Amino acid sequence: MDINLLVKITARAWSLSILGLMHRGVPGRQAALLAKSGAGRTAFAHSLKHLVDLGLLERTPGHGHPLRPEFQLTEKGKIAAHIADQIEKSSAQTLENTLLRRAWTVPILAVSTQPRFFSDLKKELPSITDRALSQSLKQLEDQHWVKRQINTNIHPPRALYLATNEGASIGNAVGLGI
Repeated sequence: MDINLLVKITARAWSLSILGLMHRGVPGRQAALLAKSGAGRTAFAHSLKHLVDLGLLERTPGHGHPLRPEFQLTEKGKIAAHIADQIEKSSAQTLENTLLRRAWTVPILAVSTQPRFFSDLKKELPSITDRALSQSLKQLEDQHWVKRQINTNIHPPRALYLATNEGASIGNAVGLGI
């Protein structure tokens, strides 16, 4: 999956969850998806609209009440939904964890499947700010999804970041080949 598309998808908290649920066969009706996801109505509605705007979901033609529309995955959405399902399966033990719903968690894990310096991560994710990257790395390190190791073989010593444990599983599920 393209890293830019991944960043766009994860910009809304419930987007991965919606895609994963639809991949697992939950009907594309708002009520069914809302009940299964456990999301709040407003955040869910924003995520659903966001997925439609990205071209991953579309309204099912001729079905659904105007106030209760039904949705289906587009061809591009089917690929993204498969990846979202793999991500959720990789983090099955922590599905209640809000860290997976944060905007930068999945993109950072996807680009840190190989040891990377902070500046390398920043190059891979050009739209991320230094502050967002450092805060996200700290949270991922606290969760034991990223390991920070100081490389003392170079001068000055620099930190290397590598996705580990469930973080590595999530990063590999994206399949960026980075």
